[in-house]
Amino acid sequence: MRIVMGAQNCGFGPVSELVAVSRPLHEHERVFVGDGVAAVFARRNPDAFDATYDTSGLSERARSAIIDDLLRGSDHVVSVMDAELVLRSVVADRPVTMVDSLFSFWQLTQPLTGILDLCTAMPRSGFAAADLHLSRLSPHERIVAAHLLATHSVVQNFPGVPERAADFAALGEGPRMHVTGSIVDTEGLRDVVRTAEPEYDLLINIGGFKNFLLDFDVNNDYVRLLHRWIPDLLRDWPRFRRVLVCGGPFGEGRDQTIRAAGGRAECRLLRHRELLQVAATTADYLMAPGLTTLHESITLGRLPLAIHEQHYAHVFTMRALDGTLFGRLGGRFTDVVASHPLPEDDFAGTVALVELAGRIRQTQELYAKYRKTFNERIEQYLTLTPPQRRHGIEELGKLLNGTPTHSVMTEILTPRAM
Repeated sequence: MRIVMGAQNCGFGPVSELVAVSRPLHEHERVFVGDGVAAVFARRNPDAFDATYDTSGLSERARSAIIDDLLRGSDHVVSVMDAELVLRSVVADRPVTMVDSLFSFWQLTQPLTGILDLCTAMPRSGFAAADLHLSRLSPHERIVAAHLLATHSVVQNFPGVPERAADFAALGEGPRMHVTGSIVDTEGLRDVVRTAEPEYDLLINIGGFKNFLLDFDVNNDYVRLLHRWIPDLLRDWPRFRRVLVCGGPFGEGRDQTIRAAGGRAECRLLRHRELLQVAATTADYLMAPGLTTLHESITLGRLPLAIHEQHYAHVFTMRALDGTLFGRLGGRFTDVVASHPLPEDDFAGTVALVELAGRIRQTQELYAKYRKTFNERIEQYLTLTPPQRRHGIEELGKLLNGTPTHSVMTEILTPRAM
């Protein structure tokens, strides 16, 4: 079976989940198509795909032609939160599976029944007509519409997912829905050498970073704040002599080494399985609160400490997990500026977080508070006993449990299931 695969170009979360889905499907021909940070991640993990088409920098016409040609030659399509790829697949009359780790996150401004009616009436003569028909939907609602249009819907368990899945089921029509556990690279996690000598004292994983607003050179106050803080981390915590800061902003020639107080922080972008190996052997782990990274950490038996939010989805995640040890310990920008307005909206909320990171970075008093309060979070994290850390991992595992993703995908790709 020839499977065309793509992921939302929004940080490394969606494409790392695509890699996790793709890697076990060895018996199929797996073809990646995408652009931006999704393509960067796919290229750095070439063993996950049999062919890779990077459409970055192409004109819209050329990009569309490549995607549509690949779809015509496909037997099945897998999209991780890429609503456009689902829509193009439906127009091309190809079975498509929509994979989503943020199913309960998407905000709706109209009833689900109204979105279903719009999908039912959608013209299927061509992508342009279908895209225009759905243009009245918000970006979040288009993802929900993609679920309704898909043949199968595979959603990672999280607070709010069972309730939304029930709302879909109440419609009486739509995709066949599957609620799974962690959408992670189980092969890579299984193959890590947990007894290897640790290369680093501390791992800081900031993920892909780049999304619909954030970029490495613009709207990057979060990364600039991180650059200001890392030397102080080395000064404040002599136990961390060897630190790895891993993430998208340090890829493709942007790597660097920061030295202070006898310590060293290497800022690099590792291949995914190299990162898993570091995460498995590094005792202490700070991470941007992305769900894929969190699921990987749980599987490795590591309880991480969440660092401050990059975008609004991180705010959503931390709120949803507030009752867990992970949620209670995690750093938040509201620790520093409680009064800063944070709109309950994906785009506007992310804009507010960028502004907040900039204020903290540029204001000495706020930066001093940021440094102090996060040091307090780190101290709390470091004083956890092994049993307390295990408890934190176990409570997350119970909350996020579900059917193994590969079992679900095997069922979907078996001809009788389509």
